[in-house]
Amino acid sequence: MDEAQVPGSALASHQVAARLQGQVADGITWARRRKARFRRAASAIRMLSLVLAVTSTIILGLQHLNFWTGLAFSLVAVGTLVSAVEPFFNWRSRWILMEEAQYKLQRIRDELEYHLLKTPAANVALDDLDPFFERLQGVWTDTSERWLAYRRGGQAGSE
Repeated sequence: MDEAQVPGSALASHQVAARLQGQVADGITWARRRKARFRRAASAIRMLSLVLAVTSTIILGLQHLNFWTGLAFSLVAVGTLVSAVEPFFNWRSRWILMEEAQYKLQRIRDELEYHLLKTPAANVALDDLDPFFERLQGVWTDTSERWLAYRRGGQAGSE
């Protein structure tokens, strides 16, 4: 058996490294998409709340019109509802969580690419790849645990 061959596998060490790179790239893409979605949701909720508050304040200035006064109070009520719902979804914390996960995944990718660039393909050893894989698993574990804490309503990960 070739020394670069993984025992019990048909893949050479360099092929394992390439697969690991693919997993990291997939993780980065996933985190980027989730981060963008959470950022949009957080921004939309904030803007909606702001527009409702501003609109209701302007309309309250027109108190002599019964329709407008009623509309203003309705907007204040909806604005209060939106402000109450935002913490439930916690979009900003999710967005930050994805930002952190993406940063960690990009660091792993960059360091793995550097390792593969400076090491000839025949000399890539599995022992050299294990720390990259362990860090990748650590990112997923940390992200998942913090995500579950958010879902349970705890404040874990908000530091």
